[in-house]
Amino acid sequence: MDPLNKANINTANEDEFGRDPLFAVAPRTLRVRAPGKINASFHVGPLRDDGYHGVASTYLAVSRYEEVIATTKPGTAPTDITVSISDTSSLDADALAGIPLNSGNLAVRAARLVADVAENPCGVHLEIIKHVPIAGGMGGGSADAAATLVACDALWHTGLSREELSLLGAELGADVPFALLGGAAVGLGVGDELTAALAPTPLHWVLVPAGFGLSTPVVYGRLDDLRASAGCTAVEPSQVDAEVLAALRAGDPHALAQCLHNDLQAAAESLAPSLSAVLAQGQELGALASLVSGSGPTVAFLAESSERAGELAEALAKYGHTAWAVEGPVHGAHLVP
Repeated sequence: MDPLNKANINTANEDEFGRDPLFAVAPRTLRVRAPGKINASFHVGPLRDDGYHGVASTYLAVSRYEEVIATTKPGTAPTDITVSISDTSSLDADALAGIPLNSGNLAVRAARLVADVAENPCGVHLEIIKHVPIAGGMGGGSADAAATLVACDALWHTGLSREELSLLGAELGADVPFALLGGAAVGLGVGDELTAALAPTPLHWVLVPAGFGLSTPVVYGRLDDLRASAGCTAVEPSQVDAEVLAALRAGDPHALAQCLHNDLQAAAESLAPSLSAVLAQGQELGALASLVSGSGPTVAFLAESSERAGELAEALAKYGHTAWAVEGPVHGAHLVP
């Protein structure tokens, strides 16, 4: 169709909100799944003038997923974006009750970003199924945002590439582009400068969430305080450890166990001393290595195999811990048939 003629037809048929009514005949629903993440390595630089810290991190998407069920609301303005938390969420009800259901929710902000660039947006309702710990250092809110970007792009026929969606996601936070990408990746800058890393063989982990959350800015602040009190001068990181990338490339859990590292772990343990006992207990029960994921307080244990991960999860559960056996890397945000 000639572009001019197409434009004329659309203009002639636009409704009061400037939408083509062909896209507003009946509600459409899509389900999108996006993974949580752990950091196999995490190096943090000094506090910068802009209030951020430079990082060099190795991200790994793992099989603990958030899901967003997005449903269009035909005949409504694109500003009519609502959100709810699904009853099928597996997290504690008290924690779920604290999730904002307004513009404080990253998913709502993600939908607005896509609406701003879509030709024919309408209102949308976002039902979020939560499985990734809240304020747990696994990027659950970022996964919600990534899933929403993919869902709204498909619902409104926006036709954005993954790179374009990542640029929108970067406006919401450094972890959103990685939740879109998935797999394994090196993150530089504030974590948003991503380069895919080769990790063809899944590795097996056990995650132990805490019954509380930790504020990411507070954890970074505690790291700054600990460094200052120890007289340490942090260096701006420019790359991740080559040993970590080699271990991921080889799919070798024993090699990776020797080089797992998180600069934020000491700060997280300082704020939540109970994490130290959990970390030690997991290793006593057979984990190859352990670390706090990101800013915490979720703890990740590396296992030798899927079978060993299952055994470790069962052993930790007998001691009263919630424990999930997962694998990674896995795909980023994607439509669920």
